[in-house]
Amino acid sequence: MSKMGDRAAEEARRWRGTPYRHQGSMLGAGADCLGLLRGVWRALYGTEPEPVPPYTPDWSEPQGEETLWQAARRHLVEKSIADEAVGDVILFRLRDSGVAKHLGIQGDTGPGATFIHAYHGHGVVESPLSAPWARRIVARFEFPERT
Repeated sequence: MSKMGDRAAEEARRWRGTPYRHQGSMLGAGADCLGLLRGVWRALYGTEPEPVPPYTPDWSEPQGEETLWQAARRHLVEKSIADEAVGDVILFRLRDSGVAKHLGIQGDTGPGATFIHAYHGHGVVESPLSAPWARRIVARFEFPERT
């Protein structure tokens, strides 16, 4: 179990109840899924890993580019999808033909697995990592021990 992962999950849980706000990244005020990840990153490391340009809700779907996946690879440590651990960053593809554009942070593992994410219409919540969600996972990452 990673100390950084435990800290990431603990921080993500602090964000529960934050309303959903596209491009938001402020605890209690509003966040989208990337904003939640950015906020957790700031809590762990003090600053953001890189400037985030404005983005539309469809991300890079019109171009068919895996922008979010590429950014995750620049700053996080990619690992096997099956190697789940508390605090992992999980990347989801919401549609079979779409780009991966949803992120969550693993809350619990095992039979009662959960993930914390900002979800349109719900805000930041901790959800069961149910079969419908699990089959949409395309990548799993862990936070680096240091940047």
